[in-house]
Amino acid sequence: MKAVVRTEYCAPEALRVHEVERPEPGPGDVLVRVHAAGVDQGVWHTITGLPYLVRLVGFGVRRPKNPLVGMDVAGTVAAVGRDVSRFKPGDAVFGACDGSYAEYALARQDTLVPLPAGTTFERAAAVPVSGLAALQGLRDRGELREGEEVLIFGAGGGVGTFAVQIAKALGARVTGVCSGAKTELVRSIGADHVIDRTKEEPTTGSRRYDLILDTGGQRSLASLRRILRPGGRLVLVGSEVGGRWTGGAGRQIRAMLLSPFVGAKLRGLLSTTREADLRHLAELIETGALTPVVERSYPLDEVPAAIAHLRAGRAAGKLVISVA
Repeated sequence: MKAVVRTEYCAPEALRVHEVERPEPGPGDVLVRVHAAGVDQGVWHTITGLPYLVRLVGFGVRRPKNPLVGMDVAGTVAAVGRDVSRFKPGDAVFGACDGSYAEYALARQDTLVPLPAGTTFERAAAVPVSGLAALQGLRDRGELREGEEVLIFGAGGGVGTFAVQIAKALGARVTGVCSGAKTELVRSIGADHVIDRTKEEPTTGSRRYDLILDTGGQRSLASLRRILRPGGRLVLVGSEVGGRWTGGAGRQIRAMLLSPFVGAKLRGLLSTTREADLRHLAELIETGALTPVVERSYPLDEVPAAIAHLRAGRAAGKLVISVA
């Protein structure tokens, strides 16, 4: 099968498509014929091995444990292991796996759910990593309640476009912060108020929020705390700033250490793949409360270009790799 492979940590532009042996499912595995795969910042981290903390948490210290790339997947079941009872060949599924930038990928059955009725493989592939981060950041770490005011930084990006819609589904009033080129998009997916960050700095105004979801990592913790209401919550969802050792995780650690002393709840987020949450996202899609925003799809041999576009910060919503 064709797959994007790297045997050493490298820059994304060094990635190439190779012919490799098709994997065989173990007892609890599902072999997915990949139709589409999502692109997110986490993929860049696993390709480059940066920050170094990525290597220490299980991806391989000197070189990648898994030479294949990609986490989000949508496709059809090609084969199942003997202990798999939830799926059969031919089922349309989406979820998370290791190595989705390939014609076939292995996944555990508890990281896949049926494809939402009426959606496409490309849209479904955009959901798992970013959708789970938005849902768990708002509902679990952010404790968002109906009627509250939430401010979302990076509202026009991959996590942000999910967060705006999920916050609305939870009954919140949403203010989205994004670049001028994305304001109409953010408004169209349900934001009650949109701030063009190139024209207005939201941390210097008089408005206060019950919850801030920061997907950008560009502003100081002090400036974000200033616009929280008493007892408010700040949730940091990743960050692409920071040193080579801890990257954005260093900022999350500082926030959690500071939290007991400032009269607000400052929290980081490490989202996880939960079957129940994937099913919940699928239900939101089926009811029309959530529509994955896909700016563009790339063929398998243009994965480096897709990652470069993502890293430049220009993507409106999600980017997807179209495999078959």
